[in-house]
Amino acid sequence: GEAGGGPQAAHEKFLLIATAYETLKDEETRKDYDYMLDHPEEYYRHYYHYYSRRLAPKVDVRIVILVTVCAISVFQFFSWWSSYNEAINYLATVPKYRIQATEIARQQGLLNKTKEKGKNRRSKEEIREEEEEIIKDIIKNKIDIKGGYQKPKIYDILLFQILLAPFYLCKYVAWYCWWIYCFTIKGQEYGVEEKLYIIRRYMKMSQSQFDSLEDHQKETFLERQLWIRENYEVYKREQEEELKKKMAMDPRWKRYRRWMKNEGPGRLTFIDD
Repeated sequence: GEAGGGPQAAHEKFLLIATAYETLKDEETRKDYDYMLDHPEEYYRHYYHYYSRRLAPKVDVRIVILVTVCAISVFQFFSWWSSYNEAINYLATVPKYRIQATEIARQQGLLNKTKEKGKNRRSKEEIREEEEEIIKDIIKNKIDIKGGYQKPKIYDILLFQILLAPFYLCKYVAWYCWWIYCFTIKGQEYGVEEKLYIIRRYMKMSQSQFDSLEDHQKETFLERQLWIRENYEVYKREQEEELKKKMAMDPRWKRYRRWMKNEGPGRLTFIDD
């Protein structure tokens, strides 16, 4: 029994010395240890601090946040480019944009270059593909596309939005002070841009959503003076009534109301064909 107790006691002593060394070698833990000796009544609080430090992640939290933000930003950028290219492919099939792009290509002589003869002669399929690429390129660079279809900008990704947040905040404060000074204090009349801004805020639309509206719609907003709250409320009620009429005439909406009346959402029916 004594022989067996010797190694056990030596092992426990070694663990005690190792723990003491680990505690005292670090400046922070040594300070905690000295403080605990002077304030034994706070034993449990220091016990918690010790293990919270031991179990704390070794990687700097700031690095983790930076890597996460960068990863999200890269995903955002490539996702937006993918969506942008899909939008260009779609717009190339829309007559409004296709006709406009084809006319620009003809004026610049780009379409004639695709129909070369002799050694450089190509198949009809190759010519068609090249003309398609020319039209898409013109839609990208020559036609002013706004709203959700516009070309992605690197400053729109999360990383730059965070870095530029102080700048945007200062810019907004300066703009807000200018607005108060011009239109509240001096009583100036709104310009076209200011009127459209107020209308957009009433409609609770983002800038890209509002930009995607047709020009004739914006002209209608201005003609009806929707920047005046009373006029906008009248317009809003008209739109709601028109929407109700359209839904009342829609066969799908009629079927849905009939189903809600007869079956209800709480009942499932299985019908064999």
